[in-house]
Parts: sequence; C-alpha cells; structure tokens
Amino acid sequence: MNRIEGKTAIITGATAGIGYKTAELMAVEGVKLILTGRREKRLQEIKNQLTEQYNTTVDVASFDVQDAEACRSFVESLSTPVDILINNAGLAKGTDPVYGASFDDWNTMIDTNMKGLLYLSRLISPQMRERNTGHIINIGSTAGHESYAGGVVYSATKHAVKAITEATKKDLHGTDVRVSMISPGLVETEFSEVRFRGDKEKAAKVYEGMKPLTPEDIAEIIVFVANRPAHVNIMDTIIYPVSQSSATMVHRDE
Repeated sequence: MNRIEGKTAIITGATAGIGYKTAELMAVEGVKLILTGRREKRLQEIKNQLTEQYNTTVDVASFDVQDAEACRSFVESLSTPVDILINNAGLAKGTDPVYGASFDDWNTMIDTNMKGLLYLSRLISPQMRERNTGHIINIGSTAGHESYAGGVVYSATKHAVKAITEATKKDLHGTDVRVSMISPGLVETEFSEVRFRGDKEKAAKVYEGMKPLTPEDIAEIIVFVANRPAHVNIMDTIIYPVSQSSATMVHRDE
C-alpha cells in the first residue's frame, strides 16, 4: 500500500547519491518533493528530469545547511506543510588521525552532519508537532554505531546523529510524529571522492574487490521506512553489503 502518495517531503543533499535516488523513488510513489543542495544547476536538472518522468511536483532550493540563517529563510519560504523531512546532507573529510587532522575538516563535518541536521529539525518539527503528524528521517551511518581509526570526528558526528534521533523521538513523545534513522555501511557514491578531496583513484580503492551497496539500495529502505503504517516507527536500520561485517571488517576478493 502506498501511504506516502501526495505527501510533501524535503530531501537535503539531493544532488547526488542517496539523496538523488531517494528523490527519484519518492517521485515514483507520487510524493511532492522539495529538494535542497548546494549545486543549483544540478538541482534544476533533477527537477526537470523528475517532473518530466513522473507525475509529481518538484521544488528546489539551493543553499548550504551549514548556514543557520539560510535554513531559516528556506523554511520560512515554504508555502505547504512538510510531511517528511529527510536529513540526508552529510560528508566526511579526510582520514587523518586525531593528532594530525585539520580543524577546517572537523568544522565542515560538524557543521554539516550535526548542525545542519539540527537546524532543519528545529525549524520543521514545530509544525509537525502542531499538526500532530509528520516523519523525520535522519541518514546516519554504521560509523554512528562503531568508531574507527581515521574517523574520529566523522564517527563522532554520526554517533551524534544517533543521539539526536533518539532524543528527538523522546522530545516528541506523546505525539504522532515519527522519527527514524538509516545507518548504511559502504555505499558507492561521491562520498569517498569528497573524503579524499577529489582523488578518484583513491576513492575507487575503497570499493575495490567487493560489491558495495548502491544509493538505490538505501533509497529503497528510506521509502520503506516512510511508507509504514502511521502507528509504526522504525527507529534505526543498519545496512551492510554482504562483504562487510563491521566498520573495519570488509572481505575483498583477491
């Protein structure tokens, strides 16, 4: 049963990877989309593609979720209530140890992965609470369940997403607003390319000798979580490719 048809969903970080595939699959389901990201041209291309291919409406807004005032202006500009907020925007920068990492990298990860998610949750949740309906879906990571060397701040931000998700559900206790988290393992997206500062060769090695998850794998689960009956709240899902058993255990073919 399609319970999300006709609903309105915000998807942050929608220009590529998981965000883009989630937008596409939700468009298939007839969800009205509000897509955000930093690449305005790419957002317009996605809007044109989805409106041509699927019978739904797509609005786009280009801004950086690190900017609290930009987030506020975006939410104030909305003319329709938001049924689903998918906090997907996030990134990793570098794999340096704690004693050699860049403050700028740390700030970018904290400001995007934590603060950006918090800003939009803070701005959207009051209307959901007032209407006594809605669903906040945060994209976490298996790094939010298990830390690893070289991921001190990225892991910290994803542990924070887990804590934020749990605390948000408790803050909204007694309402019909749902709060969920999706925690993927290795997914082949632009993620590693961003982490390694555009080094495509280094990024490709992350997925060498194994079959990683695809953005569509995760998007399907996001749609599944959003599409549960109104009394069902899936708090978290941990998704690994079969070749991966933990953050650091990956079987690779020789």
